[in-house]
Amino acid sequence: MQKNNTINTKRSKRFATVDKSFCVACGCCIKVCPKNAISIKNGLYADVDLEKCIGCGLCSKECPASVIDIKREVLGGVA
Repeated sequence: MQKNNTINTKRSKRFATVDKSFCVACGCCIKVCPKNAISIKNGLYADVDLEKCIGCGLCSKECPASVIDIKREVLGGVA
């Protein structure tokens, strides 16, 4: 009888999210982002490009309005 060997390949991705209703569009987050993943949209709020964001948290620490959070998403499954 053959035993079913599975490998758990779950990974997680960290990424920044902005509470756009309270963002003051100061640009502090843009200055510290090492991946240039943040831009100011329409002069109103910071927007994060999730394809570029590595979830390092520098933007969250720099934000004077404290409106940037780092979230974690579980990726993958069992292979």
